Amino acid sequence: MNEHVNRLPPEIILWGGTGQAKVVRPIIEHYGSKVVAVFDNTPNLPPPFPDVPLYVGWAGFQEWIQGYPHRAEIGFCIAIGNPHGRVRVRLHERLMAEGLQAVTLAHPSAQIAPNASIGEGCQLMAGAIVNPEARLGRQCIINTKASVDHECVLDDGVELAPGATLCGIVHLGINAWICTGATVLPRISIGADAIVGAGAVVIRDVPPGVSVVGVPAERILHTKEN
Repeated sequence: MNEHVNRLPPEIILWGGTGQAKVVRPIIEHYGSKVVAVFDNTPNLPPPFPDVPLYVGWAGFQEWIQGYPHRAEIGFCIAIGNPHGRVRVRLHERLMAEGLQAVTLAHPSAQIAPNASIGEGCQLMAGAIVNPEARLGRQCIINTKASVDHECVLDDGVELAPGATLCGIVHLGINAWICTGATVLPRISIGADAIVGAGAVVIRDVPPGVSVVGVPAERILHTKEN
């Protein structure tokens, strides 16, 4: 079911040149591939790596890709965290249309149940857990020691920050963001673009575009859709 996880082409680009890039590069290199370029939309951003060139935006990508006639042999990893899950999905579609391969990464210490489903472009960091019959959409990020329990459904662009916990049969809408150390109790639905604050405990459904904090988690504001 997840044969595409960690099946990497020899050369990979990163889109996003800050902290997430620094986390995913060692995973890529562990599996024998090489990061050959980094792209970011931020002008004057310091390069994250001294040995890998940094290019600015889509224009930089178009210039760089001209030197690679065999685009299908290049992979991409979108190293941009939430609340920009929708940005990851749009970039995913755009880079796929250019003929590149979406890279799906799992740190060697991550645990994935054999009957879980991991979508294209997902990133599972050190100690991440995805339990039986969980389903992750495209471009989800499961950060360090975050866990997705049985039968959870994560739509495209979801992120679990380090130490976040989803109990069983939880549903997260597109671009939902579960922050550090938060817990979502069983059978809860978190709407698209919602944010669960650090350390919160969610005991009831969260509507789309809403931020909740606290124990138990309570609504504080509407978030802006991308």
